[in-house]
Amino acid sequence: MTLNQVWIRRAALGAGFALVFSSGYLLGTLDRQPADAQVEQLGKDLLNKATESGGTLGTAAQLGSTIGEMQSNVNALQENLDALNKIKAALGG
Repeated sequence: MTLNQVWIRRAALGAGFALVFSSGYLLGTLDRQPADAQVEQLGKDLLNKATESGGTLGTAAQLGSTIGEMQSNVNALQENLDALNKIKAALGG
């Protein structure tokens, strides 16, 4: 093989690689889907698996989920108190 043939072969290989990469990139960007819903579900799954595994990590995960549930309950109670205060104010109290 001559030097020109080697250069032509390398140029063709490089052009082929660039063509395949650019077409794959283009096709990949055409149908992009947001990943935020998948990440949220993944986080819940990891937290559940960590809770079930036990040990220090499982205990910490269980504590985190318990604190989250407690915060939800406190928020619900606060909404109920706000409603009661509105009723009390409407009744003239």
